[in-house]
Amino acid sequence: MNIYLSGSMAYDRIMDFPGRFSDYILPEKIHILNVCFNVNGLVEKFGGTAGNIAYSLSLLKEKPRILATIGKDCHSYFDWLRKNNIPVDGIRIIDDEFTAGAYITTDMADNQITGFNPGAMKYPSNCSLDGSSPESSLTLIAPGNLQDMIRYAGICREKEIRYICDPGQSLTKWEAAQLIEWLKGAMALISNDYELEMIMKITGMDKKGLSGLTTFVITTLGEKGSLVSAADFEAYIPAAKAGSVVDPTGAGDAYRAGLIKGIAEGKDIVTAGRMGAVAAVYAVEKYGTQEHFFTYEDFLERYRSNFGDI
Repeated sequence: MNIYLSGSMAYDRIMDFPGRFSDYILPEKIHILNVCFNVNGLVEKFGGTAGNIAYSLSLLKEKPRILATIGKDCHSYFDWLRKNNIPVDGIRIIDDEFTAGAYITTDMADNQITGFNPGAMKYPSNCSLDGSSPESSLTLIAPGNLQDMIRYAGICREKEIRYICDPGQSLTKWEAAQLIEWLKGAMALISNDYELEMIMKITGMDKKGLSGLTTFVITTLGEKGSLVSAADFEAYIPAAKAGSVVDPTGAGDAYRAGLIKGIAEGKDIVTAGRMGAVAAVYAVEKYGTQEHFFTYEDFLERYRSNFGDI
């Protein structure tokens, strides 16, 4: 199966502030805010929607092709992708930009201040899907460059390639007509429950109306599991059991990887969603979005322990 992932490549630079932001931000002086937080250090992690999903798919014995842009500081990320048997030929290097980066500072009360530099993500990847056949191809369009998101959906419709829409953090950039056109003809729309509310608000459609645009509406509900909806049925999928919950960041991207693996193997949509639930639980057990690891045999055994035979 040719699996294409349109989305973002990013570095997450994570810092811890050994205090509380509220102790140093004076409400009466907020109009002239000028404050410096000295942090304990900085940890750099690989991130971005396309990178995260590709990583979990590689653990599931797939070799997805990433359609994205990356900056002049790409070398360590490329080394990581190659180490995990993930092709880099679909990633466009923007020589005069840095890779997109999130700079996240967390205080002792778990409050966060984040700065995000889109960097190379400001540019489209301009890849083609030449040689792809509808029977052997699947595309997931995740948050990234908006021009890419629109273009790849158009190519998939033209070539009759199945595609999944995952608007996520890009939702503030869409206009109603544009978002409706993007969803029209998709195999599935996937979002969390908050994002689904935003989608319905932007489009003016309820979930039944959205089901008229796309075959499936898949809603992730965090620790409560997920919901797969279609015009004629709705199925609840419980979350897989976690050994320990360390960090929920990245669980949604891992879910998407498991879902895609199931679809690629020809499983029904509920089974594919359960595979997503199992992939997600590995992510929540580790700190970071590409820090978990499992063998495919481990994955299948964990699926059986949660849902029975696959």
